Amino acid sequence: MDGHGFYVWSAYGISLLVIALLVVAPFRRRRRLLSAIRAGQQREAAAAARRTPQPAAGSLSSEKESLNAPRA
Repeated sequence: MDGHGFYVWSAYGISLLVIALLVVAPFRRRRRLLSAIRAGQQREAAAAARRTPQPAAGSLSSEKESLNAPRA
């Protein structure tokens, strides 16, 4: 290679590194996106549970609501 071996092999190495990063990056981005969506859904569910307290089983308010509910 007449003294150009270092340049040639480093160019191959850098090219392979860039190609590997281009292959791996979408998978990592997808994993982060899915975990962010999952965390957001858990936050929304927790907020909804705090906004609408569930009546105790057998309480009068739950019986009244079930009597006044429209029937299908």
